[in-house]
Amino acid sequence: MLSIDQARDAVLAHARPLAGEDVAAAEALGRVLAQDVTAPVDLPPFANSAMDGFAIRSGPSGRRLTIAGESRAGTPADRALDDGEAIRISTGAMLPAGADAVIQIELVDEDGDTIVVGDDVSPGRNVRMAGEDVRAGTVVLRAGMPLGPAALAMAASAGCPILRCARRPRVAILATGDELVEPGAPLGPGQIHESNAPMLAALAQQAGAEVRSRVVGDDRDATISAVREALDGADLLVLSGGVSVGPHDHVKPALAANDVEEVFWRVALRPGKPTWFGVRDSDRTLVLGLPGNPVSAYVTFVLFAAPALAALQGADPRAKVRAAKLAVAVERHADRDECMRVRIDADGRAMPTGPQGSHMLSSLLQADGLAVVPAGTGALAAGTEVAILPLR
Repeated sequence: MLSIDQARDAVLAHARPLAGEDVAAAEALGRVLAQDVTAPVDLPPFANSAMDGFAIRSGPSGRRLTIAGESRAGTPADRALDDGEAIRISTGAMLPAGADAVIQIELVDEDGDTIVVGDDVSPGRNVRMAGEDVRAGTVVLRAGMPLGPAALAMAASAGCPILRCARRPRVAILATGDELVEPGAPLGPGQIHESNAPMLAALAQQAGAEVRSRVVGDDRDATISAVREALDGADLLVLSGGVSVGPHDHVKPALAANDVEEVFWRVALRPGKPTWFGVRDSDRTLVLGLPGNPVSAYVTFVLFAAPALAALQGADPRAKVRAAKLAVAVERHADRDECMRVRIDADGRAMPTGPQGSHMLSSLLQADGLAVVPAGTGALAAGTEVAILPLR
């Protein structure tokens, strides 16, 4: 069996970045930038005031200055400042020529058309200088960066209405099993409501993908046909269930019938040992066969599908791993690393969320992350530091 890292590396070795497309900046939230953004002008583009007050020349307290005009945001003063003068100024307004400082309004006494400066004023006081944030020609956003609100604000400040972004990966999801019925439908003997497809679809959408999904029963011909349809136009096909070798497990034969070549099957992982990965050579479509138990499907998606979707978009596929100390002792598995669902307590310690069975969806509800408990004999003592893969 491959280790978790070996399996992830094998997936990423086949995940090639998708082509870019132009996206309106107003619609680019959550997309991944495919081309650097460079500031065409200084930011801010002109010296401006950080305060409501008066633009003046630096100097000592006690000076009486004549009010000679006003500079408002968007409407600069129509004249330069002379010695002995002050120009009323609003926050964000352009600093008038001849001024080198702003005295805030609370520190002046107004007397008709004059003011008395109530403090010593040094050059640059309360002034935001041109280019103080960004110089013209500076790369402000790098390709591979996920676009959040701050990045979109920077793009707008740089005057970019259109951003070159990676195309959203197209993900097809197939949940397999005769026992599966749609949520809301009555349950017959031995049946369960299907939860993997909506869970995996939500995970894929969180990772930036466009998703379509369906359920297929445990029938060889139906599975072959469903796989063929799902592969059409997909960048990644994710299947849940049916990847073992029982008489009703038809996924692997169906993939072989559709020219998907196996790269690996089985990972030294708990939960998630029977994870399968392959590639269809004709169009480089990635295929992940995940276990049917819901927690196993969730964990293996986080470990393997999410990094693949990041790589397809040109983003960094490496999880932002942190470390935490175990709040309690935990038993180790002899030959498989375990991804234990944990919450981080008030002291920053990792506490298991409860029973860790691969069918127990409730263990995910309060989980902040997956604690990677390395294989071995005996228990890891409370206080042992482990890697945490964040889930929030």
